[in-house]
Order: sequence, then structure tokens, then C-alpha cells
Amino acid sequence: MTIDSATSARTLRLQVENVIEETSDAVTLVLSTSDTDRPAPFDYRPGQFLTLEIPHEEDRSVARCYSISSSPDCDDRPAISVKRTPGGYASNWLCDNAAVGLTLSALRPAGSFVPSRWDKPLVLVAAGSGITPVLSILKTALAVHHERVVLIYANRSAESVMFADTLDDLVERHPTRLEVIHWLESDRGMPTATGLRNLMPSSPASDAYLCGPAVFMDLAHDALVAAGLSPDAIYREVFTSIQANPFHTSVAAPPTATDVGTPVTAEVEGEDYTFHCPPDTVLLDAMLDHGIDAPFVCREGNCGACAFTLKADEVEMRVNDTLDTYELGEGVRLACQSVPVSGSIDMVIE
Repeated sequence: MTIDSATSARTLRLQVENVIEETSDAVTLVLSTSDTDRPAPFDYRPGQFLTLEIPHEEDRSVARCYSISSSPDCDDRPAISVKRTPGGYASNWLCDNAAVGLTLSALRPAGSFVPSRWDKPLVLVAAGSGITPVLSILKTALAVHHERVVLIYANRSAESVMFADTLDDLVERHPTRLEVIHWLESDRGMPTATGLRNLMPSSPASDAYLCGPAVFMDLAHDALVAAGLSPDAIYREVFTSIQANPFHTSVAAPPTATDVGTPVTAEVEGEDYTFHCPPDTVLLDAMLDHGIDAPFVCREGNCGACAFTLKADEVEMRVNDTLDTYELGEGVRLACQSVPVSGSIDMVIE
């Protein structure tokens, strides 16, 4: 297996410390870092995801993204939760093979489905396994912030509700701040815009976070807007299958003509860099070619792992399947799709 130096630097070795059966077809894997030669802290933010390398007999391995269900603010160890997908190789492999002591390679946590502010009430809307990143956000909101939280959670039946005991415990501990509303198809039928609208709190000052199937999120979005929320206050987590395997990336060729192209000043996770981005080259490729440890996963514009804030100047994005209008207005762009179109670039990756 060939992994370039940038990918190697971003790779963690994670060991399964516990396996929790959430439902008959979903498990939570509690993890710890197992690197002894180069241990690194497992830093993450609520709502982010991990990219795991799953063994595969024919393709050496496949890469899949799983949301982190733990909270960095109240859980001792990070955890991901995996639900079986019909015909899905990786989810079924994990559900069948994950056991205490199993070690897996992973990229460092990434993703932009993270609240940028905590000073407003939250409306969280999830369906099925979409509860995974939402639970991380919910735990942090209750643990270290003070606003009210409403969770609307849709499932087929009571038996398919992930984290049922955890949610009951959180309501018991925070009865004045947390309300959990279940939509069970076995009782109500499939979710509808009208039905969801009747469940939405009348709080136009709230921020809302949605995760689930695209059709469900469309219904929830319309219901929230009908309830008075601004579209700019509604955020979605979009699950997509990554096509490229970041663990199979070949070694990058050394850059040539480094003085040709757009001068870039970049702050990447606290480190300052200056380099030139060649013409018609996306910023991520230029950073990797210069040995900069920039985060990425899909390189296709649909995961948000390489999101950065453009502090000055202008870029053109070739593809954007993850950033919403609010994020674009705040200067957020995707490094894997951004080509400079101005005389210089000033960017920050946190």
C-alpha cells in the first residue's frame, strides 16, 4: 500500500476499546489511539466524522466516513456509531467484525457540520443513523452551553431508535432544557412537511441542524422555514460515498517552478505557510505538493473535510456539494475545488 507523506502524517491508528449494541443493526465503537511510536491527541469537534480504512480482499481496503457520536466535552473516549446498510460492504464488515482490540487506520477527524455559535436555541432534526453527529452536538450543547435544545428524531419503529437510553437519560438530567420528540413511522406513517411543521418549536431565533436522507431533510427544511426560521440558520450534513481512497494516494511529485503562479499565505491548523499555486491548480493540490499537511478526504467537493476560510481575494470553486449559503457568505470555501482567480490568496484552515 502506498500512502503519500501528507496522508501518512494525518493517519491515526485507532483501537476498539468497547462495542455497544445500540439496536439489532447498529453498534457504537468506543476508540482509543494505539500509536506508540508517534502518539497524537485525538482532537475533534462536535458534529465531525472519521474516515476509516476497512480491509478488503480484492481492493486491499476501502475508505468510509462515519460520524463521531461522542462529545469532546463530556465523553472520556471518542466513539463512532455504525448502522448496517443493505449491500454496504464496510458497515456490514464493522458490525460483523468489530471487537475489543481491533485496530484500524483512520484519518484525523474532519467535517464542517459543527455549530459556529452556541448562543442560540437549537433545533436538531434527525432520521435513522442521522442521529449520530446530531447526538455529538446535543451532548456538547447540554454539557457546556446554556440554551434550550429540541430534538425531533424520525425512525421506523421504537425498536430502531438508536441511543434510546442515552436520550432518555439526557432528558431526565436536563428536563427544562431538552425536549425529545420521536416520529415513529409505525405510529404516524412516513414523515410529511405538514406533520413535521406541527412539531417544530416557534422560535425564529434558533439555529437548526439536520441529518438524514435527502428527502427527509428537504421536508424538515421546509417545515423549519414555515415555522419562521431563516434559511441561513439551517445547516445540513450531507452523506456521500467517496470515490477515491485517500489511503491509496500515491506519492506526490515534487513541485516545479515554485515561483510561478498565485502567491498564497495559508494558516493551517496554527502553522503559517507561504507558497505559489500554479495556474489552473486547486489549492489543496498545491499545498500537498509543497508538503503541507492539509486536511482532506474525498477530494470531490462533497465532504467538507478541506473547508477553509478565505480571508482575502477570490477563488473559483469547481464543485460544491456541501457548503450552504451562510457558509459561503462567511468566506468558507473547499480547498480541493478552489482555483485562485485573484493576484494573491490569504486563507485559514482551523
